Order: sequence, then structure tokens, then C-alpha cells
Amino acid sequence: MKPDTKNTGKLRKKYTDSPPGGMTPADICSMSDEELLDMDYFLHEDVFGDEGCGEDGFYIF
Repeated sequence: MKPDTKNTGKLRKKYTDSPPGGMTPADICSMSDEELLDMDYFLHEDVFGDEGCGEDGFYIF
């Protein structure tokens, strides 16, 4: 599936202006559209959903 280049252009601008921790604008520019979409997905993914995390934090039993 080919990524939507209109959306990736907006994401690329967003992350070039303010890159995630440990990355530089040059890193963002060198990423493929698919890599950029993957990064965005994982930065905004709700890892635990409604389970596994209480109001005060993460619990291991």
C-alpha cells in the first residue's frame, strides 16, 4: 500500500520542526514515508489500552 504523500508531508514538517527525543531534523528528512508513518503510529499508540495501568501508574503483580 502506498502512503498518502499529503499526510506524510505534514508529518515530516511537524517532526522536522520539533523532532522526537534522540532524533534530529536530518534524521526525519532521511526517513522514508513508511518509516515516518510507523514512527508517528508508535509515538501515539496507546500501548496498554484500558488494562495494565492503574490511575497511579503501572502495576506488576
